[in-house]
Amino acid sequence: MGKTTRKLEVASPVPADIDIANSVEPLHISQIAEDLNLSPNIMIFTGSTRLRFCCLSLMSLKEVEMGIMWWLVGLLQHLLEKASPLLLLVCAKLWGLFLIKGVVTCVRQPSQGPTFGIKGGAAGGGYSQVIPMDEFNLHLTGDIHAITAANNLLAAAIDTRIFHESTQSDKALLNRLCPPNKEGKRSFSGIMFRRLKKLGISKSKPEELTPEEVKKFARLDIDPDSVTWRRVMDVNDRFLRKITIGQGPEEKGMVRETGFDISVASEIMAVLALTTSLSDMRERLGKMVIGNSKAGDPITADDLGVGGALTVLMKDAINPTLMQTLEGTPVLVHAGPFANIAHGNSSIVADKIALKLVGPGGFVVTEAGFGADIGTEKFMNIKCRYSGLTPQCAIIVATIRALKMHGGGPEVVAGKPLDRAYVTENVSLVEAGCVNLSRHISNTKAYGVNVVVAVNKFSTDSDAELNAVRNAALAAGAFDAVIALIMPMEGKERLVDFLCFPHLFMSTERCSTWLLIPGLRDLFSNFQVDLGIAVQKACENVTQPLKFLYPLDISIKEKIEAIAKSYGASGVEYSEQAEKQIEMYSKQGFSGLPICMAKTQYSFSHNAAQKGAPTGFVLPIRDVRASIGAGFIYPLVGTMSTMPGLPTRPCFYDIDLDTATGRVIGLLESNAMLFQFGIGRPVSSVVLPISCSCLSPV
Repeated sequence: MGKTTRKLEVASPVPADIDIANSVEPLHISQIAEDLNLSPNIMIFTGSTRLRFCCLSLMSLKEVEMGIMWWLVGLLQHLLEKASPLLLLVCAKLWGLFLIKGVVTCVRQPSQGPTFGIKGGAAGGGYSQVIPMDEFNLHLTGDIHAITAANNLLAAAIDTRIFHESTQSDKALLNRLCPPNKEGKRSFSGIMFRRLKKLGISKSKPEELTPEEVKKFARLDIDPDSVTWRRVMDVNDRFLRKITIGQGPEEKGMVRETGFDISVASEIMAVLALTTSLSDMRERLGKMVIGNSKAGDPITADDLGVGGALTVLMKDAINPTLMQTLEGTPVLVHAGPFANIAHGNSSIVADKIALKLVGPGGFVVTEAGFGADIGTEKFMNIKCRYSGLTPQCAIIVATIRALKMHGGGPEVVAGKPLDRAYVTENVSLVEAGCVNLSRHISNTKAYGVNVVVAVNKFSTDSDAELNAVRNAALAAGAFDAVIALIMPMEGKERLVDFLCFPHLFMSTERCSTWLLIPGLRDLFSNFQVDLGIAVQKACENVTQPLKFLYPLDISIKEKIEAIAKSYGASGVEYSEQAEKQIEMYSKQGFSGLPICMAKTQYSFSHNAAQKGAPTGFVLPIRDVRASIGAGFIYPLVGTMSTMPGLPTRPCFYDIDLDTATGRVIGLLESNAMLFQFGIGRPVSSVVLPISCSCLSPV
């Protein structure tokens, strides 16, 4: 481990992300695999720059002792918060480079919706990127396309079944579902026995069924108004949010309203991220509920006979993709559920493989999206429940600028320079914004983990402002609060951005080489190592077990209200549709599942304009849907949409192909996009908080 190395030629000013990515020739992925001591039987090569890490390899690593996991998620809500992949690499660099720990990074695969929309890509930025950056952001190994195909196959199966049942008798349906073979004999296919078992029918031949059993087996009798399964595509398209299908002349008036979600909001993406094995994924896909029968019984993918086919479409997607950073160190890329409209965490499979690779004393940095109200809450109450991992420490990274915004600072608008309030001293504005940080600290501590606050220092921050944040953090119950340099600014601080952030299996020799850079050791000792030491102390002083926000054996409403209370809400208001869905899911026996709130990431409340730590608001639940296969109920809060739209000027204006070289040009990373917005480069000037938790097996 740690043999592969690459010396980067850095430039000032820092070039565009895509130019940096294109300036580095990726190592052949076999070299990365060799450094990891990977066995050939667990690798599936998909090109010279990436390979699949076979999920079945978890079995071959079963006896290997696990390392510790650091979890990373954006915290302080901000209009343009988009930087978690970059911050993931920065945190990984901290422990790998300076504390000489084995570290593996696990990131989500980006959706093409934001890539061509307003956010840009998600490969990191500057001299800390996953490469090839264009492959990472565009298609990669096709996992999202596989999810799209599987999702839409199920959607087609639903409408087709409704159509055929409307025109055929029970006997005709059975005859077509179980056609005769060459000898004229009929038989059930393997998946049909799953439905027979569900119905309590033990017969093994179609001809043995009574007329009543034929009807129960062959006729699903789907209620079209109950269908919650929607089609998906990996593009932001607001005009597909609500559509009418079945208008063709051959569909005989089978018209109904439905709509599209973005692919990463599909339940199949959530299944991929939460599954633990190939067999577990098969069961989860089969259990996905698409709607109800007219009698009120849930209809699953296996009832439609499509669970096995979905698994076939997803059989390669379950394998994490091994890629590399600019310097040639490994990254596992897997799954990509959105955090505001899904559970927003990288996959359990990738995490567990990475934990085995780093071994005892090593660290895994894994990604969760957005703030403590979304990323933290879902990570703890959903992912930790299914993964069997428990956190030991959380890092919350705050910036003076973000806190000023939450303290009532001027509006931050894309395309406009930052107001002077964000770059001149204003201690009272910072103190007012610390209520947001305090809420994040108290919410995180409620799970039984120690909290370390890292105040990300910028050249415009005054000592008085930094001390105000540190004092507020300690007063709110933080284990420690450290002034740190997580992201670059101007002058010598930009040295951080020049690094490629070696973060996996760092050897002492390579670490020493980096520390020979003039002035670099002192710079990082001052701004980085203190943070690492504080976190290690927090991990060594864990005094409480993991506490979930709510038990699973209470009602759906009680769980929703527990989460709403953590936001600061005084109550919850349910629409008529939400009430109806909650009653139905409770009757069907699904009330024991955790909750996944689909909510704006820009505020603790449902109103993106409400900054700070709002209280006393009533949280509106517009609708409630169920992802039974993935394993959660998800309420839709306020006007939250599951299909994003494009802005006036999307990123695609800048994207093109150099036909002479075949290279992609103009592909933006999120921090580069924010730089264009006048927020500062890189993105840390806007956002920033991140939470990083250390996990170990339960």
